[in-house]
Amino acid sequence: MGRLGLTLLVGAVILAALLLVSTIYGTTSIPLSDTFEAILLGTGLVDGDVSPLHRIVFDLRLPRALFAAVIGAGLGIVGVVLQTTTRNDLADPFLFGLSSGAAAGAVFVITVTGDILGFWTLPLAAFCGGLVASGIVLALVHGLRTSAPEKLILAGLAVSFLFSALTNYLIFAGDNRAAHSVIFWMLGGLGLARWETFPLVCAGLALILAYALYRSRWLDALLTGDVTATTLGVPVQSLRFKMFFVAALATAVFVSVAGVIGFVGLMVPHIARGIAGPLHNHLVPTAAVVGAVLLTGSDILSRLMLAPQELPVGIVTTSLGSIFVFILLLRTAKPKR
Repeated sequence: MGRLGLTLLVGAVILAALLLVSTIYGTTSIPLSDTFEAILLGTGLVDGDVSPLHRIVFDLRLPRALFAAVIGAGLGIVGVVLQTTTRNDLADPFLFGLSSGAAAGAVFVITVTGDILGFWTLPLAAFCGGLVASGIVLALVHGLRTSAPEKLILAGLAVSFLFSALTNYLIFAGDNRAAHSVIFWMLGGLGLARWETFPLVCAGLALILAYALYRSRWLDALLTGDVTATTLGVPVQSLRFKMFFVAALATAVFVSVAGVIGFVGLMVPHIARGIAGPLHNHLVPTAAVVGAVLLTGSDILSRLMLAPQELPVGIVTTSLGSIFVFILLLRTAKPKR
């Protein structure tokens, strides 16, 4: 077994353990035997009476655990793609306004329109907001007739500030009774995890994973710089646009069901590079596993730290992210002479 296989195997074991812990523990701890029984009953592998306890496991905790793993994996890969294409080690979905746009769409629904389309209203509005934000960024860059990383970052920051201002206005001008829901959603949470939307997040993960692996050699070439990549036959400008669009689409899907979860896309690529190295055929799957482990573990902490009250998972990931950035800065700081 090679190094990549061993890494993925260890990561899968850790992830499986965290998924089990996430399913068992919560406001009420459920015995392991009852947990497995609930999963078997829910999947139809065995027959029997379904109790409220079984419903808690199969309809609430299990989808939430799986959502955390899938979304964490997706955000980790998005971070890898954005950091490579922009050559910026601090790039993540927040830097480009993708999360801000999705947040604005969701807050608009919560404070203004309400659930006019039922259960799908909030995810659909957040998804559309994320696509609008990414469209504006791409239009700005296209208008400048360049795909230079610094221009892409500046355009993303401008769009992020724009949608953040719009979100704050909606919160201030909207129904004050919805403020708690808005704040919790903006800080990230997996309370909307349902089996109905699970195929949606799986599609988001499959999209970014498949495209990143498909273009892994071109991404490797980008590490050498635009000029060298061009001489190697890589259409740098086209690749940068397509990668950003795919990353934006996947991010919009994730944010539409989990809210704004910060720093996962920033931390995971650095951790994964330390394990698998810079080449993307190893880096991308490693980032997926690391991201799944990180967000699943963070979600467990968010549910247990203030139990029975639930802490938004974005607070946990942001706290970890700030510590991570401090460590990163200290490691890269040059000693004074």
